[in-house]
Amino acid sequence: MIWQPSPGHTQTPIWPGEPPDAQPLPRAEIVGPVTDHPVAGRPWTYIASVTRPTMTVYSPRGKNTGAAVVVFPGGGYRILAIDLEGTEVCDWLTAKGITCVLLKYRVPGVEFYPKSSPYQMSGPYPKSPIALEDAQRTVGLVRFHAAEWHIDPHKIGVLGFSAGGHMVAAISTHFDHRLYRAVDAADKESCRPDFGVALYPGHLSLADNSVAVNPDIRTHITRQTPPTFLLQNEDDHVDRVEDALSYYFALKKAGVPVEMHLYAQGGHAFGLRPTEYPATKWPLLVEAWLRQIGMISE
Repeated sequence: MIWQPSPGHTQTPIWPGEPPDAQPLPRAEIVGPVTDHPVAGRPWTYIASVTRPTMTVYSPRGKNTGAAVVVFPGGGYRILAIDLEGTEVCDWLTAKGITCVLLKYRVPGVEFYPKSSPYQMSGPYPKSPIALEDAQRTVGLVRFHAAEWHIDPHKIGVLGFSAGGHMVAAISTHFDHRLYRAVDAADKESCRPDFGVALYPGHLSLADNSVAVNPDIRTHITRQTPPTFLLQNEDDHVDRVEDALSYYFALKKAGVPVEMHLYAQGGHAFGLRPTEYPATKWPLLVEAWLRQIGMISE
């Protein structure tokens, strides 16, 4: 079973042929509900064993701001929380006049295979290049199609949760060199995001209880790293508060505009679903921040 977007939307492959560093799996894509860990009282949907990455474009409703956001769902580089941290985000963004591009990036899901399996491609860059390759390719594609999709090519950002939040940091610091050989004209476009929003990001701190950022990220942070919005809860026991703090301090030291919101409670993986915790009101904060940095108007 392959995940399909809602009626009226079409997912398209981001690569014209075989993706770079492709490693076909003996298992088809898996789509299923998660009922034992509901969020805001509702189940959510996951995708696993993704080897054929796609993007789905959601056009803005009402007045078009010209801005666009590529969304990276989280899932620990093992699965994708495709509705909780994907389609529901697009519903919010398009209602605000922002084009949303949902990226179903590669997550082979090696946890479904024995340790002796040769399929060991999941994980953050540089452990694995495939998810970041998909992100670079997609941002370039959005910029290549900017005129056709009525997008301002200087207002293309990225937004991600958890592992997807790490992807925001990875592409924000690895945009000057593609990890793959160009396949067409879209790869000649810049894949630098104009802004990044990382929500409860992971894989960024060098070690437990350390605010030193992962050296693969740190050594690539420059003044060209895009303005960034960070949100994190102190009681998040999946992605530590140090992950967000380390990236914040590194950006601040480099002179990159960064805004961080840190809350005492709220846990992990809540997406846009409102709960009793104030952290779940973050969409209002992001909207205000996007106005402040000139990506959308009042």
